[in-house]
Amino acid sequence: MAELRYDDDPEPCDPSPAGLLYVPVRPGLSGCAARLFRTPLGDRTAVGFTSERRLTGILGPDQPWIRLAEPALRALTAPLGVTTLTVDPRFTAPAPVPVAQVPSEPPALRTV
Repeated sequence: MAELRYDDDPEPCDPSPAGLLYVPVRPGLSGCAARLFRTPLGDRTAVGFTSERRLTGILGPDQPWIRLAEPALRALTAPLGVTTLTVDPRFTAPAPVPVAQVPSEPPALRTV
């Protein structure tokens, strides 16, 4: 039977690194930029998914993405003051409604 050894692991209590992630991006004129999100408390966070299926399940099939290692994503967002990384978030807010579909005033407040 193999003996478990933790002396090779510098932080045995921490979860293992996320490894390569599927990172949602926004395409732009000079390339793409990682999308940043907000936590339920309003703090900015970088987001990565462990599979393409998880990314498309939350953000939809049209969401562009790139593969980045966890340390690369952290290094990319650190200069922006983003120190939190959320892996495989389960909940997201619904997409905003386009302005053309929002009524100018609620029906109950219309004057005759």
